[in-house]
Amino acid sequence: MTDQSLPPLDLSQEFVEAATKSKAWPFEEARKLVKRIEKRGTDKPVLFETGYGPSGLPHIGTFGEVLRTTMVRTAFRLLTEDKIPTRLLCFSDDMDGMRKIPENVPDRAALEPYLQMPLTAVPNPFGGDYESFAEHNNAMLRRFLDTFGFDYEFASATEYYKAGKFDDVLIRATEKYQKIMDVMLPTLGAERQATYSPFLPISPTSGRVLYVPMKDVNSKDGTITFADETGEDITLPVTGGKVKLQWKPDFGMRWAALDVDFEMFGKDHMTNAPIYDKICNILGGTAPEHFVYELFLDEKGEKISKSKGNGLTIDEWLTYAAPESLALYNFQKPKTAKKLYFDVIPKAVDEYYTFVQKYEQMPVEQKLQNPVWHIHSGNIPKIDMPVPFAMLLNLVSASNAENKDVLWAFISRYAPGVTASTHPELDALVGYAIRYFDDFVKPTKSFKVPDDVERTALEKLDETLAALPAGADGGAIQDAVLDVARSIERYQDPSKKGPDGGPGVSVVWFSALYQLLLGQEKGPRFGSFVALYGIAETREMIRKALAGELTA
Repeated sequence: MTDQSLPPLDLSQEFVEAATKSKAWPFEEARKLVKRIEKRGTDKPVLFETGYGPSGLPHIGTFGEVLRTTMVRTAFRLLTEDKIPTRLLCFSDDMDGMRKIPENVPDRAALEPYLQMPLTAVPNPFGGDYESFAEHNNAMLRRFLDTFGFDYEFASATEYYKAGKFDDVLIRATEKYQKIMDVMLPTLGAERQATYSPFLPISPTSGRVLYVPMKDVNSKDGTITFADETGEDITLPVTGGKVKLQWKPDFGMRWAALDVDFEMFGKDHMTNAPIYDKICNILGGTAPEHFVYELFLDEKGEKISKSKGNGLTIDEWLTYAAPESLALYNFQKPKTAKKLYFDVIPKAVDEYYTFVQKYEQMPVEQKLQNPVWHIHSGNIPKIDMPVPFAMLLNLVSASNAENKDVLWAFISRYAPGVTASTHPELDALVGYAIRYFDDFVKPTKSFKVPDDVERTALEKLDETLAALPAGADGGAIQDAVLDVARSIERYQDPSKKGPDGGPGVSVVWFSALYQLLLGQEKGPRFGSFVALYGIAETREMIRKALAGELTA
């Protein structure tokens, strides 16, 4: 169990009333749960569960499931005025057999003898204090959950099976064996049907999880009989951790045994959800409410996987941004498949701070729509962020900064009185920007050699910037930059109207500036960047572009 406690909520009537109507997805799910609890009664805590298979290092999808479930839990607490106790159980299916060796572990060959062994019986390939592969991966997950401050209980399938917490329902599974088979067999091919059993015995000779047909299921004794790897017929009790269930029946069994009220899972489970529900009901439980979310994809559009190690790890995201940005990315559009790679980080960072800054001015209804309410359980930090992350990245690019001091010199000139001590969140963002630029932007920078039209445009831009007062703000600089492009046919956009009634300015103009001066295809508002970087410094950059020094 974590030592975290649930954060306090503003339970004022206006918030409670707004929660009943809010269209934010956590409230929509929480309202379904309220109806369930009204039917089953409030004599016991509402149990939220998340499931995790420690077959590889936990990825962001795993973290996201706990985060999103916590958001539904928080919404439920507000709807019920926090009068009904709630629990969050993070369940690790660590008794599952290791079906394949993950690609991202050291010395993969050393794990080959342990294929099909329960994950808690596979040695830890990473070294350190954890004996098994599962224990190490479980610990990594818990570390991240603790870092973010979740209130949760952690459960190990191995411990639960061995401690007898599932015994009653497992015995019931022997009694309902045929009904479970009637659910499962139609979902399988003919070959699999011939050998399928919902029970997976742990071989007493090899210790492996065996996928073998049952020769006998004795509901009176609560035992199963099967042929061991040696060919010998073995009879085992289904209790005490001697046997586990196949993963689909295991889902339903767990729901019934633990009396789970809510569990979300990825789209890859969606077709199986009716199976889980049926088995839960067969075993005497009531299937929980569930929410199906879309899967994260890697940069190639493939599903991220613990065994492949593709996509982003939690550690990798937190190297380049604060956890709140990761929380925001998980909150947004959970039913839309999204790419989860490094290039999504800057936008998530800036959107987070924008939502924080807008929160106080919002009416209550909009506050409950704002992602930061769900990220912070209504306890929104006060953060002043005078320079967005995207701007910092461009500043690093233009200045070739390798340490914070260089960037702070520009920032302090741009925003007098703003320092690392007065704005610690900005100081952290400066560090993230330098790391992100060095690892992802710098290696891909490619400066465009200006053609004749671009040379003329840059020369005109230089003259225009020179005529501006030294203290010109971002808006004035932006207007001046736009004026340069209005008379150049390549950069005109007839679908837009300029202040003089003529054509407006195409985005092609700004794309050209980013490519010519910063070596990248896009960036933040150019006028704001010049105000931050400095007019004189920008003119020097233009000089270098015209002299061919940037492409050298």
